[in-house]
Amino acid sequence: MTRRAVAITGMGVVAPGGTGRKAFWNLLTDGRTATRTISLFDPGGFRSRIAAECDFVPVAVGLSPREVRRMDRAAQLATVSAREAIDDSGLEIDELDPARTAVSLGSAVGCTMGLEAEYVVVSDQGRDWLVDHTYGAPHLYRHLVPSSLAAEVAWVCGAEGPVALISTGCTSGLDAVGHGARVSREGGADVALAGATDAPISPITVACFDASGATSPNNDDPEHASRPFDREGKGFVLGEGAAVFVLEELEHARRRGAHVYCEVAGYATRGNAYHMTGLKPDGREMAEAIRVAMEAARIGPDDIDYINAHGSGTRQNDRHETAAFKRSLGHRAYEVPVSSIKSMVGHSLGAIGSIEVAACALAIEHGVVPPTANLHTPDPECDLDYVPLAARERPVGTVLSVGSGFGGFQTATVLTAPGRRAS
Repeated sequence: MTRRAVAITGMGVVAPGGTGRKAFWNLLTDGRTATRTISLFDPGGFRSRIAAECDFVPVAVGLSPREVRRMDRAAQLATVSAREAIDDSGLEIDELDPARTAVSLGSAVGCTMGLEAEYVVVSDQGRDWLVDHTYGAPHLYRHLVPSSLAAEVAWVCGAEGPVALISTGCTSGLDAVGHGARVSREGGADVALAGATDAPISPITVACFDASGATSPNNDDPEHASRPFDREGKGFVLGEGAAVFVLEELEHARRRGAHVYCEVAGYATRGNAYHMTGLKPDGREMAEAIRVAMEAARIGPDDIDYINAHGSGTRQNDRHETAAFKRSLGHRAYEVPVSSIKSMVGHSLGAIGSIEVAACALAIEHGVVPPTANLHTPDPECDLDYVPLAARERPVGTVLSVGSGFGGFQTATVLTAPGRRAS
């Protein structure tokens, strides 16, 4: 029986280092880092004072003053990404059937920046326990409800089909693409906008990660602070951004002559029922997600040409997923190149999985594996080919991308070049 294949035909990205998919890809292939001292607020007094910020001016990229007033920064990033994705796909919005158009958007922390900013106002800088709601912005309710992010993207494309907000921590971006692909594959939509957004660089988020000790304290050298798989790595660097894709059933895309970046061939997610932030060292749950995703894609370990790692830069995660690759891929784990783009664009929580899907799709498109920046002294327990420092040109037909999130979420996605997937 032939399955409905789901293709990515449009892509929009807002990431640290540049707005748009071209600027994003140039940053990755150049091996440049976009991590720096936080400028969105005064980080003095915090343990970790660095982040990967987007140089994002809303009006300059087409948002109206009214949209800027209404939307949290996360919604702005998602909207701009969605518009670029639609434009890239060549779709005409007026020609879409609204009831056959879907949205699947991921976010880990929702409208954090808007909520925090408004709390500061209504509480008079935190002085008043009983806040004065009359000082709240007229659109404050939108910041409270994470589904408003998906609603904003739905308005961009006029989607009246299935619309969902996926929030599974740091795997949200992968899970949102997986959910959108499933809706398309099962015939629930002709076109789906799928992706993720997060804008978490705010005092409350930085304080939370300071408390957990998960972020890097290397404030004196922010450019080199994100060091996945490196012995000198001391935690991840917070980031922000968004990536949104146009997903279509492959034959639908071919009938209209669309450019196809890749197919979303396999997806699986698992939980570890173990610990909110801890990971089992054997990587069993991630390995199981990888196995099921490969089975769904009808591929084996020898078919994988590149692995986009979660690669957060925490010792626990880097060793955990190294073990998962060995457990799921066997000897092939030592032969396939692996890299982490978080070394360059930081960890944007729920958004990063979709940003990494963009990197994977572009790796297939251009035949280039992005590098792991700042990898100078490998952790001896991370002994795979992590593509240190410089991008590598090679044919890329099948990519495995994985994510790991607080709460024990483990997700794997398989992308393949157009037509490479077995029927």
